[in-house]
Amino acid sequence: MRELTRAIERAGGTLTEEEVRAQFVGIGMADIERKAAAHLGRPVPQDFVARFVAARAEAFERELLPVPGAREAIDGVRAAGWEACIASGGRMSKMEQTLRVAGLRDAIPDDRIFSATVVPRGKPAPDLFLHAAAVCGYAPAACVVVEDSLPGVTAGLAAAMRTFGYANGDAEHAARLAALGAEPLGDLRELPSRLAG
Repeated sequence: MRELTRAIERAGGTLTEEEVRAQFVGIGMADIERKAAAHLGRPVPQDFVARFVAARAEAFERELLPVPGAREAIDGVRAAGWEACIASGGRMSKMEQTLRVAGLRDAIPDDRIFSATVVPRGKPAPDLFLHAAAVCGYAPAACVVVEDSLPGVTAGLAAAMRTFGYANGDAEHAARLAALGAEPLGDLRELPSRLAG
């Protein structure tokens, strides 16, 4: 979001990083372009996406860390008999990079990584979660979503999937996720026991 804030600023925008977080977290690139253009009152510059993606990729290489408990959550749900996949609004190249840098690339098989670029509508629409469930061979009601964004929680609930809201220690954000209907999840390592309960 810091790099997106800078990209919008370079294009002549005036959004703060806090405003960018509130409006852009959890949405796909097409929606980012649309919302940035709406803020600017004109189309984004031709190189807007390419410059933003390049700056973000450099920042990921320098700064990205795994979410605490992510590896334990994946291993724990598998040990409990569940399958795990990723269903992200990001492009495949972004997911490949973030999983690699965070040391989690080996945790998810290639055929269990899903990008919103393959469905008609990204989050907050349920399309991506429904697509992932169908490919993996599960009914939506048998699936669980763990999300950290408002659009993601909205999508999970719209897909009629049990949806956990993870806020990484941010109490205000946790309250926003819960207000949408997500079950609060304070620590990813709690996920296996929550699924068993």
